[in-house]
Amino acid sequence: MFGTKTTMVDPARALPGRDTPMPEPGRHTVLGTKLTPPYPEGSRIADVAMGCFWGAERMFWRLGPERGIITTAVGYAGGYTPNPTYEEVCSGMTGHAEAVRVVFDPERISYTEILKVFWEGHDPTQGMRQGNDVGTQYRSAILYHDDAQRAAAEASRDAFQPALTGAGYGPITTEIAPLGEFYFAEDFHQQYLSDAKNPGGYCGISGTGASCPIGVASTE
Repeated sequence: MFGTKTTMVDPARALPGRDTPMPEPGRHTVLGTKLTPPYPEGSRIADVAMGCFWGAERMFWRLGPERGIITTAVGYAGGYTPNPTYEEVCSGMTGHAEAVRVVFDPERISYTEILKVFWEGHDPTQGMRQGNDVGTQYRSAILYHDDAQRAAAEASRDAFQPALTGAGYGPITTEIAPLGEFYFAEDFHQQYLSDAKNPGGYCGISGTGASCPIGVASTE
């Protein structure tokens, strides 16, 4: 039905990209914090993909500093093309997913709690799409930084599947893989749905209504 848009590009056919990174994005439009490293000492990073990154990023920044969120940013990850542009990612020829980076204070919010927001914030059973957004760039993914994150991601997936099954959904299709490289998206896309950029902006990302039974008062 959707042709090659839902098939991962062969690495040998991926776009070549470029050696020069995109211009560094400015500070967080809502939180006022720095989007790029170095991050505050002791902070941790979670990188996830859950469809269009505009609404996904908003979901995390709305948790706020009081919940331990230091900064959020959008970018491209999980593919092959170095320093891609948004248009290249949308072509399906980079292998990248639209990803969200969440930098957090593990003393106030755990990685497991970040995963709970991830699982409940979208439908992780749709394969290479999210709602009306179709293509490999919209796939669900958890891109882990170390073995502890990998184990937490796999455990949370296994805990959430029975709840989804009970709600009438199919198997989870979320990719769980090592990060590789996170390429920051153009400044235009950072906090795209903030009041400062697009007040009242629309994003169709939504969850399944199933509750993920993880992340209760724990720290990583």
